[in-house]
Formats: sequence, C-alpha cells, structure tokens
Amino acid sequence: MSLFIDTSALYALLDGDEARHADVVSVWLTVNDNGRILFTSNYVLVETFALVQRRLGLEAVRSLADVFVPLLQPVWVEEELHATAVASLFTAARRRLSLVDCASFELMRRLGLTDVLALDTNFARQGFNLLPAGQA
Repeated sequence: MSLFIDTSALYALLDGDEARHADVVSVWLTVNDNGRILFTSNYVLVETFALVQRRLGLEAVRSLADVFVPLLQPVWVEEELHATAVASLFTAARRRLSLVDCASFELMRRLGLTDVLALDTNFARQGFNLLPAGQA
C-alpha cells in the first residue's frame, strides 16, 4: 500500500517545535517500517525546500535532502497535470488552497492513492484519508 507525502508533513518532521511533530514522526516511522511506497511530487519538494530554507535554514534543507527525500518516490508534474491543477484552483476559488495542493489532489487520484501524510485539512475536504488522524 502507498501514500502521498505533503509539504505540511515534511515540514513537521523537520521542525521539532511544530505542534504535531510527534504525531507525524510516529506515522512516518510506522509507514517506513511497513515498507509503504511514499509518493510526493516535484511541486511538493520545491514548496518544502523553500519553506524549510526560509523558516529553519539551510542545514534543515540539507537534512531534508539527505535524510527524507531519498525515501520518497517523487512524481514529476507534467504539462497536462499542471493545466488540470490550475483549472481546479480557479474552479475552487478558495484563497487558502494552493496550486501545489490542487496538483497533489489530481496526482493522488491518478495514482489511486487514498492516504496522505499531511497536516493540511484540504486533503480531507477532498475525500482523502488524512494521517495522522484526528485533525479534520
């Protein structure tokens, strides 16, 4: 079984002061022990690198690149997926929904993924199973 990894989870793994850090670490360890394939997208990685660098610094980015990224299976957002995500963004017309979120939702649907390691409740609103549970 596979799942998608979102920016919010990757950031929480790196920031020990994040409110749900321990919950995300627990799920991360469990899914890695179970050998689940951990998908993400190049959009999520770009967003995460920028966020981590801005908030936590370059050493945290290095940890992200060296420790976490090698365990992920990144899927590249191609032109058609990008166009679908842009259309979804404008259709939703919600300020707190990003292009990266819309691309992630579409990618998850295309891959047949139902589970996501994320702290972003937009995933639950789209019908995905949010891990860690108890936050929607």
